[in-house]
Amino acid sequence: MKPFEQFLKERKYLKNVSARTVEFYEDCRKAVEKFGDFSEDGLKQWVIASRESGLSARSINTRITGINAYLRWAGEPYKLSQLKEPQKVLPTYPAEHLKKLVMFKAKKKGERRLHALVLTILDTGIRIEEAATARVENVDFENMLLRVHGKGDKERLVPFSIQLRKILWTWKGEREFGLLFDTRNGNPLQRRNVLRDFKVLCRQLGFEAVPRSVHALRHTFAVNYLRNGGSVFHLQKALGHSSLEMSRRYANLLTEDLQQMQQKVSLLNRMR
Repeated sequence: MKPFEQFLKERKYLKNVSARTVEFYEDCRKAVEKFGDFSEDGLKQWVIASRESGLSARSINTRITGINAYLRWAGEPYKLSQLKEPQKVLPTYPAEHLKKLVMFKAKKKGERRLHALVLTILDTGIRIEEAATARVENVDFENMLLRVHGKGDKERLVPFSIQLRKILWTWKGEREFGLLFDTRNGNPLQRRNVLRDFKVLCRQLGFEAVPRSVHALRHTFAVNYLRNGGSVFHLQKALGHSSLEMSRRYANLLTEDLQQMQQKVSLLNRMR
């Protein structure tokens, strides 16, 4: 089998993948080599051992994607099939909690930065990493578009609302360049610090952050988008999903809407 190191070099220098993607492939290799090798039997053993160790089907499937990329590159005739994942309802925030987040009056600079970042994710659906690396010069205030650097080293333009324009304009102040949400020293925010501060803010407002805390704001954006007439196709573009299937998951979150619609269309409700 062709060496994994050569695969990484070609991905980096010929395919121009991001450093983060290279790290992902490295993680896939380390995970496989912990329990087996890249032979067909070795990979089966890796899947079995991973499940026995308690790793979720979703985590395994993520690595299977990277492993299959290597197998295709190496010209191997086999690949791993994705495991069936349980369909879980993705966590979102209820309206009463969202109102508290939106209406929060931040006083300290750190609070104002966190508040602006949270509302940016809630208004646009971008990932926390995309918000943390967003730059002032990439905010088009005239056309209300934000240029973000997403997964796979891909850029996309994301529209934002008039209300968010006010918030971002106030937050940026007189700055015309640099990170939009930087630290005191001008460095990017660390994900773990944002998660920590957001959970503290939620408690301060009288509720607990839902599972996946900040990322759940992205889920909330997606559900609200569909609930108010947005199409799954346009949602895919806004979220930066590589496939339409990933965006369709959010349609499963509209159970409450289906329940309300059932009361309107029910024959029994109208006849009895």
